[in-house]
Amino acid sequence: MENAREFLIHGLSDMLDAERKILGILEESQEEVNNDQLRKALELHHKQTEHQIDRLEKCFDELDEEPLQADCKGIEGLKQEKEEFMKEDPTDDLLDIFTVGAAAKVEHYEIASYTFLIDHAEQLGLKKAVRLLQQNLHEEEQTLKKMENFSSRLKPENTGMEEEEQEMPRRGRKAA
Repeated sequence: MENAREFLIHGLSDMLDAERKILGILEESQEEVNNDQLRKALELHHKQTEHQIDRLEKCFDELDEEPLQADCKGIEGLKQEKEEFMKEDPTDDLLDIFTVGAAAKVEHYEIASYTFLIDHAEQLGLKKAVRLLQQNLHEEEQTLKKMENFSSRLKPENTGMEEEEQEMPRRGRKAA
């Protein structure tokens, strides 16, 4: 890699791979979650992600380049984190909570990535790419807000604190 254009192509290729991986993760998650509103939000995000992929491909058209073979390690790591969590056989409510947290992590990753790509596309004077990437960024920011809203509403059925709460009054008593 020798110049800013090649660097941008590399970043766009990485993000294209990320979005494609996210599509698969969203499909799995839609089937796994139990909260109907969360499922609908994931379905909507799946559709948005398809459009985001189209926009990334249009960025390559503007550059008159083909995407590079890329393997987005950031999203791959988050995917592996989910696979490890699933081995723990979580309850339905904890799976929904985990899914919201994982989605928020993905959104933060995407927001950082798109912000970075927009800066580089601006430096190269690629106005159409900037507009396309800003559209993706805006959708990611909106999805993050939705996930943060879910995070404040979803609560685990079993906190694991019940035994501790029952023992606390005993611990607090002074010996006579």
